Amino acid sequence: MVGKAQVEGGTAENPVDLFLKIGLEETTAKNTVANNKVTANLIAVIHEAGVNDGCNRIVGNLLYTVATKFPANALVHRPTLLKYIVSSKIKTPAQLEAALLFLEAAASDELHVDDFEHACGVGVEVTLVDIVNAVDEVFEENKTTIMEERYRSNVGKLVSCVRKKLPWADSKIVKQTIDTKLSELLGEKTDADLKDPTKKKKEKAVKAEEKVVIEEPKLPKEEMNPFSLSTFPSPEDNFKVHTEVHFSDRPVLRSCNSKEVLEKHLKRTKGKVFTRFPPEPNGYLHIGHAKAMFVDFGLAEDRNGYCYLRYDDTNPEAEKKEYIDHIEEIVGWMGWKPFKITYTSDYFQELYELAVELIRKGCAYVDHQTSDEIKEYREKKMNSPWRDRSIKESLDLFEEMKQGKIEEGKATLRMKQDMQSDNFNMYDLIAYRIKFVPHPHAGDKWCIYPSYDYAHCIVDSLEDITHSLCTLEFETRRASYYWLLHVLDLYQPYVWEYARLNVTNNVMSKRKLNRLVTEKYVDGWDDPRLLTLAGLRRRGVTASSINSFVREIGITRSDSSLVQIQKLEYHIREELNRTAPRVMVVLNPLKVVITNMDDSILELDAKKWPNAPAEDPSSFYKVPFSKVVYIEQSDFRMKDSKDYYGLAPGKSVLLRYAFPIKCTEVIFGDDGETILEIRAEYDPTKSSKPKGVLHWVSEASPGVDPLKVEVRLFDKLFNSENPAELENWLDDLNPHSKVVIKDAYAVPALKDTAIGDRFQFERIGYFSVDSDSAPEKLVFNRIVTLRDTYGKGGGK
Repeated sequence: MVGKAQVEGGTAENPVDLFLKIGLEETTAKNTVANNKVTANLIAVIHEAGVNDGCNRIVGNLLYTVATKFPANALVHRPTLLKYIVSSKIKTPAQLEAALLFLEAAASDELHVDDFEHACGVGVEVTLVDIVNAVDEVFEENKTTIMEERYRSNVGKLVSCVRKKLPWADSKIVKQTIDTKLSELLGEKTDADLKDPTKKKKEKAVKAEEKVVIEEPKLPKEEMNPFSLSTFPSPEDNFKVHTEVHFSDRPVLRSCNSKEVLEKHLKRTKGKVFTRFPPEPNGYLHIGHAKAMFVDFGLAEDRNGYCYLRYDDTNPEAEKKEYIDHIEEIVGWMGWKPFKITYTSDYFQELYELAVELIRKGCAYVDHQTSDEIKEYREKKMNSPWRDRSIKESLDLFEEMKQGKIEEGKATLRMKQDMQSDNFNMYDLIAYRIKFVPHPHAGDKWCIYPSYDYAHCIVDSLEDITHSLCTLEFETRRASYYWLLHVLDLYQPYVWEYARLNVTNNVMSKRKLNRLVTEKYVDGWDDPRLLTLAGLRRRGVTASSINSFVREIGITRSDSSLVQIQKLEYHIREELNRTAPRVMVVLNPLKVVITNMDDSILELDAKKWPNAPAEDPSSFYKVPFSKVVYIEQSDFRMKDSKDYYGLAPGKSVLLRYAFPIKCTEVIFGDDGETILEIRAEYDPTKSSKPKGVLHWVSEASPGVDPLKVEVRLFDKLFNSENPAELENWLDDLNPHSKVVIKDAYAVPALKDTAIGDRFQFERIGYFSVDSDSAPEKLVFNRIVTLRDTYGKGGGK
């Protein structure tokens, strides 16, 4: 039980007193102390916030919310949030709620301050006059309903309507204003207002013979469609406004296609759905990309449409042919077939020509600020000194950039957007930069390269993409996306964002994965411990089980926390249980000599499947049984007990598919402790019925060891559920994530297996033949254990 709190200066203070100092009610403070976890969190938050000597109640209540609701995956950003609260930059529950959602999505990645402040309304002042005006508007919009329902009007709904107009308004003040407005509008309550609402009488139950049952159609889980029309509208509906872009100096842009533009698009596409899977070829794909593929290819497949595989290759310095080849190959392995394979670089000429048009429209300019200066000016919402240069001058300079006459870093082309916008991604984003680097796909034709923010939306439009789908961290880029297509008079795809996929006990950022690989913490991009798709495939995981996992977690905008790795393992086991034949392998062999058997070799039938039909020979495999067999070391102990079903001196067990054996003698080494072998007798009549059943492997011929194989036991790569949130995340690597057993024994049936073949090793787990295998030595990777071995909190 937490009894004392350590505060600055080393003095101890009763937690209740500490909590009262920050303005908590006495009851709340006492109830908090009853919860050890919340108490510890709140003490830590108070200490981080530097308010050990107390603060006002508003700040204190916000600190309490941080202690109870802060996302575990973003702890690295908690001190930053606390500074905003203590300085009253974040001062309402609504702002804090928005901040917590933003940080949960950001996780441990770099915090973009402008995006964060915009997301939670920092600097936005909502006055009482603003609230009164918004309430007046809501009452006018709902006047008929309010006059009918009078004091029974749904006040919560009215508050929600006001909050949509003023998201950072204080809910308490909003409600008080609504209550006042109701009184002014309706006057004193009448007798009718004071009466309890009339309750409808319950209808009598219909007699059994008269009962009519209407059954709702229910789809099997695997057939439930995640691509509903409500989420992903039809192409012909893409004339409706679904995104508004707000400016500081001009009217709101309501993004939509004109009927004329849409008709031309539908004529080109014949009304079909077109999506794209647009990876950057700067690394290997991971399980998060499996979700993106499921969304992009899956929607196209569901609507009988088409999906491009488009390489977003705008950064030649980070891209490699190795990654391009890997992506194409892994997309096919995942079961998806692209309509076409394209590259953003295929459109470099069109992108250049549109950039020239953008300059001519007065919507772009050549800038000479350094990257540090651009960053500083954007943070201060200051215009570049070159923002208002003439169109002709920018056209001439952009041509010089194209011809390589300007040094790298000395000029960029920037879009002239809105430096006073509330959206950081409208602060004159860079459209082109100079890079004297040959391009892996386009060669050395270009020395200026478009940015993602400039190229992505234009290529979506040029390829007539109907649904441009991406993860939620790109949501703030919608404004720039639609602004650019609008000023260039281009067709506008329907944009929709969904929650990214993060899985426990792993890292998903390319930067962290790249570090694990390049610094040799793992054995390459296809290390079976990684959640790269290459690693999962090498481990033995099937594409179908990954797709089944992705389908189950769904496609939503709820950017919730980590998905437990057990969910993925469940789908892997479900498939392997149906498809992986059973075999016997002994990992840590202990020799058993059967003293009442001669040197003959018996050939027995072993089942590949639990319910193998006796009349089907293909459901069985042959195993030799001789006087020398091997069992697991862990299946023998010197002292027996009631709850132990293994072998012990004087005890009998059944060797699966073979005979009962009874331990008659134990042979020790010179140290008197090491067990060298077991002597036993077998029961050829099978008249004894021991409870314990063991797997085993036998010599195939007298004096010759069984088939030796190498077995690699893989476990979680990190000990913590969310290592990405840790400052020293590499220290969290699990030292036992890979255990290699060099000399396991296997049944002869495994001798001719091929790379990628999967098996269930009875009583051990599911395994796959690794690519390191050679004719003289097979190597098996553990895909997954037979049962979930993760305890609560990600531990084992």
